[in-house]
Amino acid sequence: MARACIFPGQGSQAVGMGRALAEHFHQARDVFAEVDEALGQPLSRLMFEGPVEELTLTANAQPALMAASLATLRVLEAERGLDLKRDVACVAGHSLGEYTALCAAGTFSIADAARLLRIRGTAMQDAVAPGAGAMAALIGADAETAQAIAAEAAEGAVCEVANDNGGGQVVLSGDKAAVERAVALAPGRGIKRAVLLNVSAPFHCSLMAPAAARMQRALVEVAMHSPVVPVYANVLAAPLTDPVAIREALVAQVTGTVRWRDCVAAMAAAGIDQFTEIGTGKVLTGLVKRIAAGASASAVGTPDDIAAFPAFG
Repeated sequence: MARACIFPGQGSQAVGMGRALAEHFHQARDVFAEVDEALGQPLSRLMFEGPVEELTLTANAQPALMAASLATLRVLEAERGLDLKRDVACVAGHSLGEYTALCAAGTFSIADAARLLRIRGTAMQDAVAPGAGAMAALIGADAETAQAIAAEAAEGAVCEVANDNGGGQVVLSGDKAAVERAVALAPGRGIKRAVLLNVSAPFHCSLMAPAAARMQRALVEVAMHSPVVPVYANVLAAPLTDPVAIREALVAQVTGTVRWRDCVAAMAAAGIDQFTEIGTGKVLTGLVKRIAAGASASAVGTPDDIAAFPAFG
């Protein structure tokens, strides 16, 4: 069997994330300490204790989710003998999870990944005035129908496909009025359900251009290495190993569509039949099961999950 490790994105955060790992394994504590030091903030305490309102802030949630995933991975390496280069064919992550995947594969250090995600989260939050943008999930939609709805709703404003998550879930993003028009149009286009999301900014659309410019400047300043396994890029749904191409894809990702359905389908077509979601939650595991028929998918994020994980080596 060929395995891919996948890493969750924003929305999977929860108070208490990573605490059990830190209580049981020094490898997890080491990761959290490194992230805290890199950010000059006790982010791990916020992860373990909350409050949820502060943890959910984009600038905190993004590095927190990366920290929880990398802590889990380091424990898997120590306790179960997992060797990414030997045992995994490729990696991928959803939105911010792409940074986690790259860190896991050795492109970034943990400290650099934490700092980049802090910059990314802050830049995305600052790109659009509060209340000016919105995002909406279309349930029971395919990407083509969602794109047609977005185009009709735009009326000269911004309304774009932000996430093609698969399993009939597509997310739109853009100017608030345009996204609200899309929600109103959706029932007449055969969409099962359309709902505005409780998010702080309209991610992954052209309104994020100022954030993309900030990330381009930040990424130039960071040492990047070729990953030990290919990383499937959100905006390309294709594997990358060249640091220059990876940097370009990360910049494009800020304003571009997260093509998660296409990423999973491409990995499955390349022979991946086992997907392991590493970190907090099981969102990606559920999506994989709906996209890649016949592939197995499981989530690892707690000490019990690690104990049940197969041993390698």
